[in-house]
Amino acid sequence: MTAAQRADARRNYARLLAVAVEEVAAHGADASLEQIARVAGVGSGTVRRHFPSRHALLAAVFRERVEALATHAADRTERADPRAALLEWLQAVIASATTISGLAEALNRDRVAGPDDTHVYCACAQLTAAGEPLVRRASADGALAPGVTIDDLLTLITGIALATTHHPDPAAAAARLLDLAITGISPAR
Repeated sequence: MTAAQRADARRNYARLLAVAVEEVAAHGADASLEQIARVAGVGSGTVRRHFPSRHALLAAVFRERVEALATHAADRTERADPRAALLEWLQAVIASATTISGLAEALNRDRVAGPDDTHVYCACAQLTAAGEPLVRRASADGALAPGVTIDDLLTLITGIALATTHHPDPAAAAARLLDLAITGISPAR
C-alpha cells in the first residue's frame, strides 16, 4: 500500500466515523450501514473493510463519543469557576447519553455487571478519570455537597438518560432533569 493509499484509507475512516456518529445519533443502534456508506460517499465494501461488523462500527462510535467527552473535561480542568466547568461537562455527558443511543445503557450495564465487557468498562473508567479532576476542584471550592463523587454523578446521568429514552425530546427532558438535580447537588451560591 502506498502512502497515498494509506492517507486515503485514513480519510475514509475519519469520514465514515463522522457520518456514523451522526447516523447513530439520528437512528440509534439500527443506523443503516448502507446509508452511512452513501452519506460518506464510499462503497459498502469500504465500510466493511473499516468496520467488519455492526458491533465494530457501534464500538467505534461509542469510543469516539467517550474520547470527545474526556477531551471536553480536560479542556475545562483549569477554568476559573470549577462549578461552571463541572456543570458544562455534565451537560455534555447528558447530551451525549441522550443522543447516542446505547451510551446510557452501556454505562448502566457497567455499573451493574462489572468489568466483564472490557470495552464498556474501559469507557466508563475513562469517563470517571476525565471527570474526577473537575469533581475534585468543585469540591475543594465548596461547590458540591459533601461526599458527592464522580461515580454518583455518572450514575445520576445514566439514570436520567435512561428515564428519558422514550420522551418525545429526550435531550431536552434530560437537560431539564439534570438542571433540577443540580439544585440538590450544588445549589448556586
